[in-house]
Amino acid sequence: MRRSRVACCFLGTTVALLLAGWLLASAAGQEQGGMSTAGAHAAVLDSQNRPITAGGFVDSGPVIFEDVAQKSGLAVWRHVMGTPEKTYILETVGSGVGLIDYDNDGWLDIYFVNGSTYDALRGKATPPHAALFHNNHDGTFTDVAEKAGVTNDRWGFGVAVGDYDNDGWPDLYVSNYGKNRLYHNNHDGTFTDVAEKAGVTLGNWSTGATFGDYDGDGRLDLFVPGYVHYDIDHPPAPDSPVVRFTYCQFRGMNVMCGPRGLKGEPDHLFHNNGDGTFTDVSARLGVDDKAGYYGLTAVFADINNDGKPDLLVANDSKPNYLYLNKGNGTFEDASYASGYAFNQDGRETASMGIALGDYRNNGLLDAYNTVFSDDYNPLYQNEGDGSFTDVSYKLGIAEITIPFLGWGTGFLDYDNDGWKDLFIANGHVYPAVDHTNWGTTFAQRCLLFHNLNGRKFEVVPAVKNTGLAELLVARGAAFGDLFNDGRIDVVINQLDRTPALLRNVASTNGAHWLALKLIGGPKSPRDAVGATVYVTAGGMRQRGDVLSGGSYASSNDQRVHFGLGSCAAVDQVEVRWPSGHVDKFRLPAVDRFYTVEEGQSPRALR
Repeated sequence: MRRSRVACCFLGTTVALLLAGWLLASAAGQEQGGMSTAGAHAAVLDSQNRPITAGGFVDSGPVIFEDVAQKSGLAVWRHVMGTPEKTYILETVGSGVGLIDYDNDGWLDIYFVNGSTYDALRGKATPPHAALFHNNHDGTFTDVAEKAGVTNDRWGFGVAVGDYDNDGWPDLYVSNYGKNRLYHNNHDGTFTDVAEKAGVTLGNWSTGATFGDYDGDGRLDLFVPGYVHYDIDHPPAPDSPVVRFTYCQFRGMNVMCGPRGLKGEPDHLFHNNGDGTFTDVSARLGVDDKAGYYGLTAVFADINNDGKPDLLVANDSKPNYLYLNKGNGTFEDASYASGYAFNQDGRETASMGIALGDYRNNGLLDAYNTVFSDDYNPLYQNEGDGSFTDVSYKLGIAEITIPFLGWGTGFLDYDNDGWKDLFIANGHVYPAVDHTNWGTTFAQRCLLFHNLNGRKFEVVPAVKNTGLAELLVARGAAFGDLFNDGRIDVVINQLDRTPALLRNVASTNGAHWLALKLIGGPKSPRDAVGATVYVTAGGMRQRGDVLSGGSYASSNDQRVHFGLGSCAAVDQVEVRWPSGHVDKFRLPAVDRFYTVEEGQSPRALR
C-alpha cells in the first residue's frame, strides 16, 4: 500500500504522464508523504461511464472461467480482517491461499488463510478460523480444518507449502501478525504445530514465505519476509509517535497510514538443520533487510540457470530484492545491478505479488510484479545473465493495469496452446475509492492476458456473467488443476468475503496437455522444490519449475503442467533435479498425469 499527496490529474502521452508523476513524487519526498506511483492518473471509464476496474464487459466472446465457489462448497467459509472501515494498515492487505494435496490422494485440497479482529486478538471474541477444504473428487469440497488442527486462530497473512522433513507428506507454514505456525503433516489427515520447537515462530508481522534448498543439502530451508513492525496497542494513526507524518492522505483523501512512514519488519532466512529445527542465518548471509523495507511476497527460483535457487522479494513502496545464489551457501545482492529493484523509469514500485514463468519458451524464468493503482505492473524479461529488462510497455500490457491494484498473479497456459498466459487478481485497499471520481473501485475484476507466441500479450475480454467479469476484493491467488481435467484453475482469497474458485472452462480446440508430479531422491528435497523440467514437443521446448510460495502470499500446485497444443506426443522430457542429477526420457502418451521419481522411470497415474 502507499500514501501520496499527489492530487493532480492530467492527460497526455505516456511519457509525459510518467515523467510528471516522477517529478511530483520526487517533489513531495518520502518525508512529506510522497509515493512511488506514476502520479495521479486520469480516470478510465467504459461506454456506460463506469470505472474500467468494474466495467468494460462484453456481451459475447470466449468464456474462460466460471466461478464455482458456491456449488463447490467453498462459499460456506468467509475471510475476516479487522473492521469494514479499514482504519489501519493491518486490516487491508488480506491473506493468501495454498494448494496442497495434504492426504496424498492425487487431488488438490485448498488452504485458506484467515485474518482476525481486534476483539479476538484481545481475547474478547472467538477468532476467525482458517479453512482446509478437502477435495471430494466430485467437484465439491469439505472444510476439515478443525479436524486437521490447522484453524490457526491468529491474524493470518501467508501460506507456503513444502515437505520440510522429507517424509513424503506436504507441510504448511502459515505467516501471521503474531507468532507464525509450522504445521507438520501427521500422515493421518491431521497436522501438529511445531513452530516453537522448530524455532520459526518469529512474532510480529510476517507475510508471503517461501521454501527452497538454498545450500543444496537436500533439505528445504525457509525464507520469511517481514512487512511493518506493528503494535496493536499503539496503532499507526496520523501524528502519532509511530508515524512520521502529521496526516495520511492519498490523492487528498484521508486514508490509513502506511507503509511509508512506518518502521519496517526484518526478513528472516531459516536454515533447515535436518533434525526438525531451523537456524536463523539471515543476518550472516545478508538477506535480513537491514534497510527496513516492507516485504510482502518472496519466492526461491533459479533465475540465472546455474542450478541454484535464487531469492526474489517483492517490497511494498521500496526497491525489490534479488539475491543471486553464489553456490557456496551465500548470496550476492543483485537487486540494483539486475534491474529488478525498479521499473523501467528507475522508480520503486509498491510490489505486492510475483509471478514467475518462461513466457517466451527460451528456457529463462521471467518475473511479473503486481503493484498499487496509479502505476503499471512491470514484466521483467530475463536476459539470461542474472539481469532483467522491464518490457511491459513493449508487450502492450502496461497501461491497462494502471487503474487496477494488483495482488495474486501467475503465469498459466489456460488454453493449453504451449504458451504461458498471465493472470492478475485485483482489489483496492481503500473502501472510500467507491465514492471518488478517480476511475477505480474497491472491488475489481481480474485481468487475463493471452500470450501471442511469446512476442506480445493481448487482453482477454471480460464476458458478462463469467468469472472474468466478477468483481472481487481479491488478495491471494493460487493456480492449479483442481479437477484433474488437464486445465489450470484459479482459487482466490478475498478480503472480508467468501472465496472465488474460477474453474477453467475455456475451449482448447482439442489441445493436449501433460502434468508431472516429481519426487526427489536422497540428495534432493523429497517434494522436488527447486527442480526444473523441460518438455520438447513439436519443435518447441517449454520450461516448468517446482516452486513454493509466490503469487501474493500463496502457494500453487507443485505438479508441473504443460500445454502441448496439437502435439499428441512428446519428443523428450528433461528433469534437472536440485541434487544436480538430470533425467531424460520419453513418455508413452499425453493427456495424463505422471509421477516421476529421481533416477527412475515415470509412472502414469491415469
